[in-house]
Amino acid sequence: MEADALYILGFALIFAGVLILLVAILSLFISSVKKQKIKGAGAIIIGPFPIVFGTDKESIKEVLLLSIILTILFLILTVIFCLVLK
Repeated sequence: MEADALYILGFALIFAGVLILLVAILSLFISSVKKQKIKGAGAIIIGPFPIVFGTDKESIKEVLLLSIILTILFLILTVIFCLVLK
């Protein structure tokens, strides 16, 4: 891949992430107006280490599972790219 294509792909992924974040915040705001109990969780993945936080145990378990799957997928893709680009 050329550098320009990777630059555009990276920018598009960052833009998509910010857009998803804004939609999630708007969704939480709308649901809080209805006086429902809000449950949520999130993960920050720094290198291969996920840091998980949330409001209840069920949400935390789901996000932890997803972050572990994403970490494993990232490590597998890193190994594949290293082997292909050698």
